[in-house]
Amino acid sequence: MTIKVHDLKPAPGSNKRGKRVGRGIGGKGGKTAGRGTKGQKARSKVPAGFEGGQMPLHIRVPKLRGFNNPFRVEYQALNLDTIEASGLDEITPDALHAKGLVGKGAFVKVLGRGELSRAVTVKAHAFSKSAEAAITAAGGSVEVIPLPWGDRRPPVKGNQFANR
Repeated sequence: MTIKVHDLKPAPGSNKRGKRVGRGIGGKGGKTAGRGTKGQKARSKVPAGFEGGQMPLHIRVPKLRGFNNPFRVEYQALNLDTIEASGLDEITPDALHAKGLVGKGAFVKVLGRGELSRAVTVKAHAFSKSAEAAITAAGGSVEVIPLPWGDRRPPVKGNQFANR
């Protein structure tokens, strides 16, 4: 096997010394030290994003637009065709989690895509009208599981109100 140039790499843990510029007129990095001649950037520090006094891009761009509802309740959708394929007679969030159909502790909403050919008992946090009608038409029953905070607002997500 021959070693090629593109296979070469430094030894593990090795560090290459940085280029020392501006140390006299001899050598590559002397005198102007790679900054060219004259001008603002040749002299002192210029902040990143500085645009010569023009209003910088990061200030021109608007921020804090829109609204994120901190009390939003996220449901995991479950369709009738998934219930039919699951083979379960009693559908609960725990049974669905055991089958890997919903996440742990997820709020489940049953939606009406697909058809049911057998009677099933479905316990979920929410139902669409079409899903509820299809389940009862197939001879099954529907039970709404109340959300853990009852009729109050859900707890705030994140801590955007923590410092108030």
